[in-house]
Amino acid sequence: MVEVRGQAVDDRTRCVHYAGELDIVAIRFFCCDEWYPCLHCHADAAGHAVQRWPQGQHDAAAVLCGACRHQIRITEYLKQGACPSCEAPFNPGCSLHHHHYFMLEE
Repeated sequence: MVEVRGQAVDDRTRCVHYAGELDIVAIRFFCCDEWYPCLHCHADAAGHAVQRWPQGQHDAAAVLCGACRHQIRITEYLKQGACPSCEAPFNPGCSLHHHHYFMLEE
């Protein structure tokens, strides 16, 4: 089972920073190989700067669905608005933060 670190993480990976109904993803951070619900939880606990996932490694399973615990490849996650396993919808606003976690084409 994946351990998700962060502040007040519930059983669906919500944290004190993002606790909306659709905020149900966690990210495996490239820099430390640890799972956090958001950039802010990582900053509060990790003790180092974020390193984004390089484009050449977007086939890595680095996104976790908080509803069913399915690990999703970055390429899949960036193309979909819901879990490919259980179809739970993800917060569409998360796309505004993708550049913090993943190196994207410009």
